[in-house]
Amino acid sequence: MNVAPSVLPALIHIQDEIRTDFGWRLEQDSISARELRDACDDKSWSVPSWSEKGRATTRLNLQERLISTPLTILGAAADADDVRAAIQDRHGIIAADGAVGVLEEVEFSEIAWGALQCVVSDADGDPTHLAMAAKRGIPFSLHAHGDNIDEWASFLDVLHIFSTPLMLTHQTPESILGMHNPGGFTDGDRAVCLALSLNVSPNQLTLRGFRTDIIGRWTGSTVPERKMRKLEWMKRVLEIAGVEM
Repeated sequence: MNVAPSVLPALIHIQDEIRTDFGWRLEQDSISARELRDACDDKSWSVPSWSEKGRATTRLNLQERLISTPLTILGAAADADDVRAAIQDRHGIIAADGAVGVLEEVEFSEIAWGALQCVVSDADGDPTHLAMAAKRGIPFSLHAHGDNIDEWASFLDVLHIFSTPLMLTHQTPESILGMHNPGGFTDGDRAVCLALSLNVSPNQLTLRGFRTDIIGRWTGSTVPERKMRKLEWMKRVLEIAGVEM
């Protein structure tokens, strides 16, 4: 199994365009990434799975599960019907950050939780719902970017309590030991990019709760005008990835 697969260069290059559009600095993304990596390494004495080797094993185990099943990725506009459809279709589920909360809204929530394979998060979703997934031992792909250091630092304490399996992602063109840049930008399109980087085929993926005309109710704290711009970038990432909304 390849736990560090190649990623379409365009999915990395678009991150530079996005930084330029929003006026963000690459240096801040890099600082956040390295601090997250170091924080996990420092805590790996008490949670061995957070070591570099442990995180690679988590990715490998997740890859082995994902490549053998159809998948639904739940975006920020997901509702209970989206979960019901995924379960009816016998899909595994990947939740984009706070969208994991929708699993509690279906009448067979334990079945839905059992289908959840991974949460892709930059730690700004509802902490209660994210903690529910962490407590269940669902692997997290935790993302670092320039303005979420406080968020990931706080949530890392929650993940530490439950020894939640972790993978780490960043959004820089650098090679950062112990982390991975799968491409993408928002939690939703990064979840797609992560699956593809783990050798999941695009035709295995069904996107539910992905919208560009409204701000999904599972979105974390945001500025509406800026969020709508982010959703347009999300759409461009998905087009590059070859996955339809």
